[in-house]
Amino acid sequence: MNQHRSSSSFLTAWVRDLTVSLLIAALVILFIYQPVQVEGTSMMPALVDQERIFINKFTYKFGIEKIKRGDLVVFWFPGEPNHSYIKRVIGLPGDQVKIERGVVYVNGQRLQEDYVPAEYRDQVSMAEHRVRGDYYFVLGDHRSSSSDSRAWGPVHRAQIYGKAVFVYWPPDKMGPLR
Repeated sequence: MNQHRSSSSFLTAWVRDLTVSLLIAALVILFIYQPVQVEGTSMMPALVDQERIFINKFTYKFGIEKIKRGDLVVFWFPGEPNHSYIKRVIGLPGDQVKIERGVVYVNGQRLQEDYVPAEYRDQVSMAEHRVRGDYYFVLGDHRSSSSDSRAWGPVHRAQIYGKAVFVYWPPDKMGPLR
Protein backbone atom coordinates (compact mmCIF):
# COMPACT_ATOMS: atom_id res chain seq x y z
CA MET A 1 0.00 0.00 0.00
CA ASN A 2 2.84 2.46 0.82
CA GLN A 3 4.45 1.95 -2.57
CA HIS A 4 1.18 2.80 -4.37
CA ARG A 5 0.77 6.00 -2.33
CA SER A 6 4.43 6.92 -2.93
CA SER A 7 4.23 6.52 -6.73
CA SER A 8 0.91 8.38 -6.77
CA SER A 9 2.37 11.35 -4.86
CA PHE A 10 5.45 11.28 -7.11
CA LEU A 11 3.24 11.46 -10.20
CA THR A 12 1.15 14.26 -8.67
CA ALA A 13 4.30 16.25 -7.81
CA TRP A 14 5.73 15.67 -11.27
CA VAL A 15 2.54 16.87 -13.01
CA ARG A 16 2.37 19.90 -10.69
CA ASP A 17 6.01 20.84 -11.39
CA LEU A 18 5.57 20.37 -15.13
CA THR A 19 2.42 22.52 -15.13
CA VAL A 20 4.13 25.31 -13.17
CA SER A 21 7.17 25.17 -15.50
CA LEU A 22 5.00 25.40 -18.61
CA LEU A 23 3.03 28.28 -17.12
CA ILE A 24 6.21 30.20 -16.30
CA ALA A 25 7.61 29.53 -19.81
CA ALA A 26 4.36 30.73 -21.39
CA LEU A 27 4.37 33.92 -19.30
CA VAL A 28 8.00 34.65 -20.22
CA ILE A 29 7.31 34.13 -23.93
CA LEU A 30 4.04 36.08 -23.90
CA PHE A 31 5.16 39.06 -21.83
CA ILE A 32 8.94 39.30 -21.79
CA TYR A 33 10.91 37.46 -24.51
CA GLN A 34 9.35 36.39 -27.77
CA PRO A 35 11.11 34.31 -30.42
CA VAL A 36 10.76 35.69 -33.96
CA GLN A 37 12.10 34.81 -37.38
CA VAL A 38 13.81 37.48 -39.48
CA GLU A 39 12.33 37.79 -42.95
CA GLY A 40 14.21 39.73 -45.59
CA THR A 41 17.62 41.31 -46.05
CA SER A 42 17.05 44.92 -44.95
CA MET A 43 18.98 44.49 -41.69
CA MET A 44 22.07 42.75 -43.11
CA PRO A 45 24.74 42.22 -41.91
CA ALA A 46 23.42 42.48 -38.31
CA LEU A 47 20.48 40.19 -39.11
CA VAL A 48 20.17 37.77 -42.00
CA ASP A 49 17.05 36.33 -43.63
CA GLN A 50 15.64 33.34 -41.69
CA GLU A 51 17.70 33.94 -38.53
CA ARG A 52 15.86 33.40 -35.26
CA ILE A 53 16.05 36.06 -32.58
CA PHE A 54 14.53 36.92 -29.23
CA ILE A 55 12.86 40.27 -28.75
CA ASN A 56 12.30 41.81 -25.33
CA LYS A 57 8.69 43.03 -25.15
CA PHE A 58 8.92 44.10 -21.51
CA THR A 59 11.67 46.72 -21.41
CA TYR A 60 9.94 49.45 -23.45
CA LYS A 61 6.39 48.62 -22.41
CA PHE A 62 6.98 49.30 -18.73
CA GLY A 63 9.53 52.08 -19.13
CA ILE A 64 12.43 50.03 -17.79
CA GLU A 65 14.49 51.26 -20.70
CA LYS A 66 13.94 54.19 -23.05
CA ILE A 67 14.21 53.75 -26.80
CA LYS A 68 17.71 54.91 -27.78
CA ARG A 69 19.42 55.77 -31.03
CA GLY A 70 20.95 52.56 -32.38
CA ASP A 71 18.39 50.20 -30.83
CA LEU A 72 17.00 47.47 -33.07
CA VAL A 73 13.25 47.82 -32.61
CA VAL A 74 10.37 45.62 -33.70
CA PHE A 75 7.16 47.43 -34.61
CA TRP A 76 3.86 47.07 -36.39
CA PHE A 77 4.35 48.40 -39.92
CA PRO A 78 2.46 51.70 -40.29
CA GLY A 79 0.97 50.74 -43.68
CA GLU A 80 -0.03 47.20 -42.70
CA PRO A 81 -0.63 46.85 -38.96
CA ASN A 82 -0.69 43.02 -39.20
CA HIS A 83 2.97 42.90 -40.30
CA SER A 84 5.92 43.64 -38.10
CA TYR A 85 9.26 45.08 -39.17
CA ILE A 86 12.63 45.36 -37.50
CA LYS A 87 14.80 48.44 -38.05
CA ARG A 88 17.44 50.52 -36.31
CA VAL A 89 16.45 53.73 -34.51
CA ILE A 90 18.23 56.71 -36.04
CA GLY A 91 16.14 59.72 -34.98
CA LEU A 92 14.49 60.31 -31.61
CA PRO A 93 11.54 62.64 -30.94
CA GLY A 94 12.63 66.22 -31.63
CA ASP A 95 15.72 65.27 -33.69
CA GLN A 96 16.50 66.80 -37.06
CA VAL A 97 17.46 64.05 -39.54
CA LYS A 98 18.85 64.55 -43.02
CA ILE A 99 20.67 62.32 -45.48
CA GLU A 100 23.19 63.59 -48.02
CA ARG A 101 24.26 61.02 -50.63
CA GLY A 102 23.85 58.18 -48.14
CA VAL A 103 25.46 59.95 -45.17
CA VAL A 104 23.09 60.41 -42.23
CA TYR A 105 23.13 63.58 -40.13
CA VAL A 106 21.27 63.92 -36.83
CA ASN A 107 20.98 67.42 -35.37
CA GLY A 108 23.69 68.63 -37.76
CA GLN A 109 26.21 65.95 -36.70
CA ARG A 110 27.30 63.12 -38.98
CA LEU A 111 26.10 59.83 -37.49
CA GLN A 112 28.83 57.21 -37.01
CA GLU A 113 27.34 54.04 -38.46
CA ASP A 114 29.91 51.27 -38.10
CA TYR A 115 27.08 48.74 -38.47
CA VAL A 116 26.55 49.73 -42.14
CA PRO A 117 29.37 48.33 -44.31
CA ALA A 118 30.31 50.28 -47.44
CA GLU A 119 28.78 47.66 -49.76
CA TYR A 120 25.35 48.14 -48.08
CA ARG A 121 25.29 51.94 -48.34
CA ASP A 122 23.43 53.85 -51.02
CA GLN A 123 23.67 57.37 -52.42
CA VAL A 124 20.12 58.45 -51.54
CA SER A 125 19.55 61.95 -50.16
CA MET A 126 16.67 63.19 -48.02
CA ALA A 127 15.87 66.76 -47.04
CA GLU A 128 16.10 67.64 -43.35
CA HIS A 129 13.14 66.34 -41.38
CA ARG A 130 12.17 67.03 -37.77
CA VAL A 131 11.00 63.91 -35.91
CA ARG A 132 7.75 64.86 -34.16
CA GLY A 133 7.03 63.96 -30.54
CA ASP A 134 6.35 60.24 -29.89
CA TYR A 135 7.79 59.26 -33.29
CA TYR A 136 11.05 57.55 -34.22
CA PHE A 137 12.98 57.68 -37.50
CA VAL A 138 14.15 54.15 -38.37
CA LEU A 139 16.41 52.76 -41.10
CA GLY A 140 17.49 49.32 -42.22
CA ASP A 141 21.22 48.62 -42.08
CA HIS A 142 21.21 47.40 -45.70
CA ARG A 143 20.34 50.84 -47.04
CA SER A 144 20.17 49.88 -50.71
CA SER A 145 17.63 47.12 -49.89
CA SER A 146 15.49 48.62 -47.12
CA SER A 147 11.99 50.03 -46.99
CA ASP A 148 12.10 52.34 -43.98
CA SER A 149 11.33 55.84 -42.67
CA ARG A 150 12.81 57.34 -45.83
CA ALA A 151 9.85 55.85 -47.74
CA TRP A 152 6.95 55.76 -45.26
CA GLY A 153 7.92 58.18 -42.51
CA PRO A 154 8.67 57.86 -38.82
CA VAL A 155 7.14 55.17 -36.59
CA HIS A 156 4.84 56.15 -33.73
CA ARG A 157 5.90 54.98 -30.27
CA ALA A 158 2.65 53.02 -29.83
CA GLN A 159 3.59 50.82 -32.82
CA ILE A 160 6.95 49.77 -31.29
CA TYR A 161 6.48 46.63 -29.23
CA GLY A 162 9.93 45.16 -28.72
CA LYS A 163 13.69 45.41 -28.78
CA ALA A 164 15.73 42.79 -30.65
CA VAL A 165 18.26 41.48 -28.16
CA PHE A 166 19.63 38.03 -28.99
CA VAL A 167 20.25 35.72 -31.98
CA TYR A 168 19.63 32.07 -31.08
CA TRP A 169 19.72 30.45 -34.53
CA PRO A 170 21.86 29.54 -36.36
CA PRO A 171 24.20 28.44 -33.57
CA ASP A 172 27.30 30.01 -35.15
CA LYS A 173 25.68 33.47 -34.91
CA MET A 174 24.29 32.95 -31.39
CA GLY A 175 24.79 35.96 -29.15
CA PRO A 176 23.58 39.43 -28.18
CA LEU A 177 22.73 41.96 -30.88
CA ARG A 178 24.38 45.34 -31.13
